[in-house]
Amino acid sequence: MQHRLLTTGDLARALGVQAESIRAHLYRRGSYYGLRPTKGPNKRLLWPADAIERLLGKEGEAA
Repeated sequence: MQHRLLTTGDLARALGVQAESIRAHLYRRGSYYGLRPTKGPNKRLLWPADAIERLLGKEGEAA
């Protein structure tokens, strides 16, 4: 099963923050509020699609 991945820009738009804020937080602290992205072959950061739900505290809730 392949997991859907989001770019940093996609994640930023969904959370209502600037992509640079996510990158800065990641590089300063090693994660973005507990989430760590993978790096794609083009060196872009790729975040799991469920990251939005995890960050917003909606994990486990019915949609």
